[in-house]
Amino acid sequence: MGGKTRRADATLERRLHPESMTCPECGEILQIGYTRWRKVATLEGLWRLKVSIGRCENPACARYHRPTHPMEEGRMVLPHYEYGLDVLAFVGAHRYQASASAPQIHAALRAHQVQISQRNVQYLLERYDELVALSVRHCPEQCARLDAQGRLILAIDGLQPEVGHEVLWVIREVLSGEVLVARSLRSSCQSDLAALLREAVAGLNAPVVGVVSDGQQSIGKAVAEVFPDVPHQLCQYHYFKQAAGPAWEADRHAKKELKKRVRGIRPLERALDGREDEEAQIVQGYCAAVRGALADEGKAPLEPGGVQLHERLAAIDASLTRAGQTRGACQNRCSGCM
Repeated sequence: MGGKTRRADATLERRLHPESMTCPECGEILQIGYTRWRKVATLEGLWRLKVSIGRCENPACARYHRPTHPMEEGRMVLPHYEYGLDVLAFVGAHRYQASASAPQIHAALRAHQVQISQRNVQYLLERYDELVALSVRHCPEQCARLDAQGRLILAIDGLQPEVGHEVLWVIREVLSGEVLVARSLRSSCQSDLAALLREAVAGLNAPVVGVVSDGQQSIGKAVAEVFPDVPHQLCQYHYFKQAAGPAWEADRHAKKELKKRVRGIRPLERALDGREDEEAQIVQGYCAAVRGALADEGKAPLEPGGVQLHERLAAIDASLTRAGQTRGACQNRCSGCM
């Protein structure tokens, strides 16, 4: 879905890593094989995703060098798409619930600051129809490919583009990254979600060994009904984000207090104007390092800005101490020579 015009610069950024760095086949530690950048347009804004891909380096493993993607990537966007799943759900909801035309959907998306053409709106409408019509049981090739894995790990998530609209529920297989089923449901009760889970694995012989979702109670009850003996894990990203809420607020306050202690950078830089000697260049380098540390806001929930600022300022302080000691030693040696 690449366009001919240059996309706008992303206003949001997120770094995604595989939730587990253990190979599900052989148990070896996964290595980060490569990292790629993706620009994804969502209703929240334009994201720049840094996606780290894990790979098993055990040649005897059935998953040798097969990519392991972060589950959060699949929750946000489908493979090879430039628009997030929430945009896809928005398009489907407005087409089939509000009976909106493609130009009307285009205008609604533009009102949400989503940069998209009418041609891509039509394309997303077609992809939405394909997605909700998807059924694994009607695709023998996909069944054979998934059964060859020997196990299935399911991820279930619901996307509601706007309050009052139906929820687009998507069930993916984590190891392969393939979508098993997607349905737009008026109700998200236990019985409806249980039926969706049964439909997702219909026609598959490989056993389900795990399910990942958010903490919605109806999902937990549906998973317990359909897969009573299968472990059900909450999404790690959302779990950490909610659990880290109080700590993140405390970190934000600590960073604010740290910034109050770092004063005098601008007057020092003004005092060095016009100087090009080695000492001036070194001081300017330290000033730039402090400015860079102050500008880093951190990334929720695992990269708190206050902690990072403290570590970077401590490293700068240690470097200044070493530089002062080295300069003092040099001056003593010069005095001894004289």
